[in-house]
Amino acid sequence: MQTDELARLIAGDIPEGAYVNLGIGRPTAIARYLKPDSGVILHTENGMLGMGEVVGAEEADRDLTNAGKQPVTELPGAAYFHHADSFAMMRGGHLDVCVMGAFQVSADGDLANWHTGAPDAIPAVGGAMDLAVGAKEVWVMMTLFTKTGEPKLVPSCTYPLTGKACVTRVYTDMATFLITPDGIRVRETHDVSRDELADRLDVPLL
Repeated sequence: MQTDELARLIAGDIPEGAYVNLGIGRPTAIARYLKPDSGVILHTENGMLGMGEVVGAEEADRDLTNAGKQPVTELPGAAYFHHADSFAMMRGGHLDVCVMGAFQVSADGDLANWHTGAPDAIPAVGGAMDLAVGAKEVWVMMTLFTKTGEPKLVPSCTYPLTGKACVTRVYTDMATFLITPDGIRVRETHDVSRDELADRLDVPLL
């Protein structure tokens, strides 16, 4: 499943009227597929509620950007506020859902998405740790395997953690998983069988 297809799937799962933060990278595509009448309000940690989708240079307003410094639109009723107030929203449990990328997610829902430990990597946790503990639901959007074929859904994370036991759903190019108290449940697969997934992953699948 390609990024746009996955973004459309996630957009359809976001409850009507939810306050949502979309992480840097792939998750920003979700904004394109939210229905105008859904009532979903997008939050960006640099201080905006009512954010629209990412736009090209011809439509860009240099004063309107998301947390990844990409130009975005504003929707009717959009509001702006201090960075500290934005983080208070994140930490205070005022966001219903956040969708972030990840390097690894563990079977217990631990999230690692800010540093691989590689000597030449630039660690940048940003607001991810605040979202991981503050949002009511943490969803991850990622590829299921690395470029070298290693699983990113793992028994336990080997990279530095962003948050513990925080992830409730994992949307990948090959399947959607629910992280439950009983273990990892496969909600649906995309062009692959459940048995094929079980053979390639080191975690038990319900």
